[in-house]
Amino acid sequence: MNPFSRRTLLQQSAGGFGGLALSAMLAEQGLMAAAPNPLVAKKTHFAPRAKRVIFLFMKGGPSHVDTFDPKPLLQRDDGKPYPFKMPRVTFAETGKLLKSPWKFRQYGQSGLPVSELFPHVAQCVDELCVVRSLHGTNPAHGGALLKLHTGSDTQVRPSMGSWVVYGLGTENEDLPGFITICPTLAHGGVNNWGAAFLPAWTQGTPIGNASIPSSQAVVKHIRNKRLSESMQRRQLDFLAEANREHLQLTGPDLMLEGRINSFELAFRMQGTMPEVQDISGETAATQKLYGLDNPVTSNFGRQCLMARRFLERGVRFVQVTHSDSEVQWDQHGNLYKGHSKNAAEVDKPIAGLLKDLRSRGLLDDTLVIWGGEFGRTPTAQGKDGRDHNPYGFTMWLAGGGVRPGFAYGATDDYGWFAQENKVHIHDLHASILHLLGMDHERLTHRYAGRDFRLTDIAGHVVKEIMA
Repeated sequence: MNPFSRRTLLQQSAGGFGGLALSAMLAEQGLMAAAPNPLVAKKTHFAPRAKRVIFLFMKGGPSHVDTFDPKPLLQRDDGKPYPFKMPRVTFAETGKLLKSPWKFRQYGQSGLPVSELFPHVAQCVDELCVVRSLHGTNPAHGGALLKLHTGSDTQVRPSMGSWVVYGLGTENEDLPGFITICPTLAHGGVNNWGAAFLPAWTQGTPIGNASIPSSQAVVKHIRNKRLSESMQRRQLDFLAEANREHLQLTGPDLMLEGRINSFELAFRMQGTMPEVQDISGETAATQKLYGLDNPVTSNFGRQCLMARRFLERGVRFVQVTHSDSEVQWDQHGNLYKGHSKNAAEVDKPIAGLLKDLRSRGLLDDTLVIWGGEFGRTPTAQGKDGRDHNPYGFTMWLAGGGVRPGFAYGATDDYGWFAQENKVHIHDLHASILHLLGMDHERLTHRYAGRDFRLTDIAGHVVKEIMA
């Protein structure tokens, strides 16, 4: 049999030409790593303000008018009809205006107002850049989560963390570039931290999930109880040799190469991951700072402390999710009880994280993002709840080159619609990439005949929020 068949010729030549073209495109865009390991750090498009990201995700949709966007007219007109035109599409029926049950006070030199739900975060208000004019497109949790995490609520797209790692690589080749701690498995699940058509090494690595305590959250199968390290090494070397021979016949195969790299990373992680998650060496003062001495705050506090340890070791993007199957931030009823519980669990750990990053010299080049998939309506659902509101809501950022002690944008007088200096989710994504030294229009990946990016065909950098 002729080993150089027509099929082999087409496979090898097509793969070779494609590989040359891909290499040229990646080199031209500054995205091609010089070393074999794709996780190595990559050159940015321009000087970055931030080197890493931590996303504090509050699943369910915290109410902006009860947290960081005070509305005096909402307090005054409690019980009256909403005086403006409502959205054409609403998630569910709501009634009359519902005032916030929490008082707001001004804090810090900036005088930014914060609700009494967040007394600890309020002490860090001069670090915050509060964006009060976010808006999206989808009033349902599933679509809104995907929009926030991937830029699309209709198609499977790479997550924000995957795009960041794709553009920047990582500073520690023994750890994943993107880690998500206790992520929710609902409303999009793995698609919220998935790589989609980006290379496999950009995929988020989950540690536990939202249904288990963070003290029990580990990477699955991090220890091989059957095989010694030396035997695993021999197996991987054999697989690598077999796969290299296969690639010589077929040409470049990104999926296969991704699997090879994932096997190697998994092998290295056996030694690094348990050490990062072991917080026993942290001082008592540090553990108290994060609230680990209190059963109310210990679960989320441990997540935040682990996140800081990952960031210190060069992980590019860490997501920390506050969610549980019982309450979340989705208060269609029992607003006071639900938001009080949630805020009490996260307030001290978040403040502790900000203070710890500052004291270690990490906050200036670490971008901290806080928020949920949408806000909530100023009108009541039932007796004491609020419905979903993607038309105007608040998120805040800290560190990483953002303007501290500053509020940007505004919703209307009652808090339903983003009105002044509106910031779409695409604009938020473009701004995050800009702070990391990447042009969102140049950070692209060609798939199925077209170039894709996190911001699709939209997005503007909000330079007003940058220091």
